[in-house]
Amino acid sequence: MVSRLVLCLGLIPLVVSSGGVLAADDEILQIVVSKSRQSLAVYRNGEQVATSNVSTGKAGHSTPTGIFSILEKRKYHESNIYSGSPMPFMQRLTWSGIALHESKHVPAYPASHGCVRLPGKFARTLFDMTERGAHVVISDAPVVPMPISHALLFKPKAPTNDDTLLTDTALRPTQVAIDGAPVEVAANEISRLPPPDAARKTSNERPLRILITRRSDRDQIVDVQTLLNQLGFEAGTPDGVAGRNTQIAANAFRLAKALPAGKSVLEPGFLTALYAAAGKRAPPNGQLFVRQNFKPLFDTPVSIREPEKELGTHLYLAVEANAATGSADWTTISLENNLSDATLKRLGITQRLGQLDMNAATNALDRIEIPPEIRERVERSMVAGSSLTITDNNLSPETGIGTDFVTVTHAAPAKPKG
Repeated sequence: MVSRLVLCLGLIPLVVSSGGVLAADDEILQIVVSKSRQSLAVYRNGEQVATSNVSTGKAGHSTPTGIFSILEKRKYHESNIYSGSPMPFMQRLTWSGIALHESKHVPAYPASHGCVRLPGKFARTLFDMTERGAHVVISDAPVVPMPISHALLFKPKAPTNDDTLLTDTALRPTQVAIDGAPVEVAANEISRLPPPDAARKTSNERPLRILITRRSDRDQIVDVQTLLNQLGFEAGTPDGVAGRNTQIAANAFRLAKALPAGKSVLEPGFLTALYAAAGKRAPPNGQLFVRQNFKPLFDTPVSIREPEKELGTHLYLAVEANAATGSADWTTISLENNLSDATLKRLGITQRLGQLDMNAATNALDRIEIPPEIRERVERSMVAGSSLTITDNNLSPETGIGTDFVTVTHAAPAKPKG
């Protein structure tokens, strides 16, 4: 970013705990940015340890709000948009160009082109505190992680020799593209992901990233294709696209079951009949996804009770997990969804949350049903730092290769810039 002013370091509000700032293996860091206050706070194991002023995106280049994680760290980085403007101590949040980084111009108002600008001294301090995968929450209003206890939240179990999270059911990752080609907006060159930090944790000890959201049309079509195939109606490879083979199979099923003709394989009457014919309950309306070390592991259907009610967006972070005692301590942060009328209609939401309160995160957990075998599978690999996101939003296009789950509650302009 182009520097215009130098902010006197004496004006930078910086508070760091006296016990040192480097994150140890058993310390879970979380970063929270408030756009309304133009501030950043760092929490270690749920306790605030550092704060700073920041400058987020100005009008027309607003910084997106939502739940992110640090994807990449570089002590020196240059923008390929603004003539190689320096972005020192860069910590990337999206591959489309949003990052935390040092700047000499950090006024008390939004001034960046989408990134979160940090004062120099604090940018260096924060860079030393974090590692890849640390959660970063960006919100409009100030939010603070709060302790939470709920039966749905996972508790670790001692793994057995044959435990594994690997599966042949993979996430369908996406890439950010401009003019049809994958591109990294904020860098001079296509970045190469650094190797996992094996010195800290082996791959099977890395925290899990878990997302529960409403099922997309593609998820439902995959199920339709699978069930049609199982019932002897050849729908082809389950790919989530209702192509010619799927339509022919669906029409043959309708004819066999004396159902009225239809155009969509997602019509409620067709779905009810198909699931009944396969000996299954009503179609699931939620999906649980699991990632670890920036890679998809598996996804599976779950149920959301009272689907007509908005869930909201909530991040739950396990700041402590002990497999020996089967215990875990969780914190939570809730964000507003900012769903459009069209999205509300598509998701079938008729009851909005209104103003978020202390019970919103608990109420969302109350409405989720996770099959026992899936819970068991997750808890065998759960460690401290694992997180769960519940949101009405489907998988964001920012969730792709080399990312954790990115949940955007209020999007930036079409081409965010650093």
